[in-house]
Amino acid sequence: MTDKNESHYANKHLIGSNINPEIKEALKQAAAGGEIPCAVAFKIVSDLNIKPGDVGVTADLLEMRLTTCQLGLFGYQPEKRIVKPAQNVSKDLEKSIRKGLENGRLPCVTAWNIAKDMGIRKMAVSSACETLKIKISSCQIGAF
Repeated sequence: MTDKNESHYANKHLIGSNINPEIKEALKQAAAGGEIPCAVAFKIVSDLNIKPGDVGVTADLLEMRLTTCQLGLFGYQPEKRIVKPAQNVSKDLEKSIRKGLENGRLPCVTAWNIAKDMGIRKMAVSSACETLKIKISSCQIGAF
């Protein structure tokens, strides 16, 4: 369900890409108005024991919009992104972030792992990245 002015998500993939029927059914059951929140996409990943990218590709091919990124980077209304710079960043968190950089950016999966390892919210990691002027890359479900 995309607006005529929005890009078509399926165009990111090869013509003739196959849709996994099991993922398709899970997405259709979970979709609200053609939108799939990040957390719901990851519940499907867990329930079906599949890779996050498989859910993302299927959502794209079905023209479903991924929303409410757990790092606060996309899919919110009206602002699109809600992450804000942290007031301060601990030395341990900064060290973990800098250690995880690939080509000057922090992969999404690494941000999640840092949050898990440090016992902090995912958004705390993205907020620290905002303060440190570090971009997060390689969304696990393929939104960016």
